[in-house]
Amino acid sequence: MRPEPAIESLRAQIEKIEGRSRRVKSVLPFGIAEVDTRLPGGGLALGALHEVAGGGNGAIDGAAAALFAAGIAARTKGKILWVITRPDLFAPALAQAGLAPDRVIYVEAGNDKAVLACVEEGLRHGGLGAVVGEVARLDMTASRRLQLCAEETGTIGIALRRWRRQAEASDFGQPTAAMTRWRISTMPSAPLPVPGVSRHRWLVELIRARAGESADFELEACDDSGRLALPPHLVDRPGAAEGRRRGASG
Repeated sequence: MRPEPAIESLRAQIEKIEGRSRRVKSVLPFGIAEVDTRLPGGGLALGALHEVAGGGNGAIDGAAAALFAAGIAARTKGKILWVITRPDLFAPALAQAGLAPDRVIYVEAGNDKAVLACVEEGLRHGGLGAVVGEVARLDMTASRRLQLCAEETGTIGIALRRWRRQAEASDFGQPTAAMTRWRISTMPSAPLPVPGVSRHRWLVELIRARAGESADFELEACDDSGRLALPPHLVDRPGAAEGRRRGASG
């Protein structure tokens, strides 16, 4: 039986007071059961903030992390706001990850403070598919503001963590209000029987998932529709296909 309108209204008011939006319950599935089952609701929460960073040497250039973020953004609807501090994004590479150039609005900001302000305004707008902001530092206060803005409009926010020096990457371990935290590292591609380069592979680490589980996954990089895939040698091996559990993270 459907609840009375008065009851639904009361529930909505309570959720608003507690800082929770009903829209957060919507998710964007990766389409890979081994990944989606580790996430609350079976996918990446919309109306929420997520953190993505590069692993290893990729912590500085953030190339794989940027393509991972582009793949997520590509599978949303509407324009994408991408706030940068360095004009070094390669649009054709983002297009190969599914994010067409005509969908992206680029804003260049001078520092983290300006980036966060632009991301907040983008999330408040409510008419964007996703908002991506490249930041080096992200504390609990700033991330909480972005999380609340995302909850209000249902827009997905991605904090793409980039640093100028390897030593600065330690900031990625500090707590934030993001729903999930990911680290993307490159792996060797599968050898081909003929000269050439096969589809790129990533080590995708789900470091933190609020009310979910952390795990590591070996995945093929985003295709031109923004979708990841299991490597062929794992598809038919259920035991090996599952991400290595890293323990629950609340």
